[in-house]
Amino acid sequence: MSKDFQQPLLKIENLSKDYSLGKIVVHALRGVNLEVPQGDLLVISGPSGSGKTTLLNLIGAIARPTSGDVFLEGKALSKLSDGRLAELRNHKIGFIFQSFALIPVLSVYENVEYPLLLLGASRKERQRRVMDMLGEVGLGELARRRPNDLSGGQHQRVAIARALVTEPRLVLADEPSANLDSETGDEIMKLVARLNKEQKVTFIVVTHDPVVSRYARRSVHIRDGRLLNEGVETRACD
Repeated sequence: MSKDFQQPLLKIENLSKDYSLGKIVVHALRGVNLEVPQGDLLVISGPSGSGKTTLLNLIGAIARPTSGDVFLEGKALSKLSDGRLAELRNHKIGFIFQSFALIPVLSVYENVEYPLLLLGASRKERQRRVMDMLGEVGLGELARRRPNDLSGGQHQRVAIARALVTEPRLVLADEPSANLDSETGDEIMKLVARLNKEQKVTFIVVTHDPVVSRYARRSVHIRDGRLLNEGVETRACD
């Protein structure tokens, strides 16, 4: 086993999440257990309504569980205040959203720069990191364009650059290929796999697209809020 997989970055223990719809209780997650080593590229696949996005929201400290816990670098997220969770999201976790979530009035450069402004990075540091990341995703020449002037694949590349510009330990991607044609989606996953390999960033990708799993180091399936094959390794990346 490679050195990348010696220590877990993320540990999930007996994680459950319930939602109340009037008198009906929906069990979105049911006792999920999972470990994610540093440097992993884990794909969680499953149909709509299976609990994929709920699990991602709990890992990303966007929501709190009904029971169980998520441990990031050994810290139990349930024990952190809302302020500490916000700080953790800003410094440790990057998000890639299905809808891209770019700010239309900002340029490509400004969209990628925005998380660094929240962190209080200096202008020189922001410029270095933004241009480095735009170069990594192949958009260095489009820094001054607005989102309306970009293709769907370029939107997602900007979103990836924005997620990585803060140098997070973990990047969470929610259906990154869902709004793209199959060829563009394939190119996006090739980019994710390359960045995972070269920058050693841990990725967790949730998807209903079976093609995405081809790029996973490990793949698990979720249905009705339960993981069906926890920790199955699909391939070892060099």
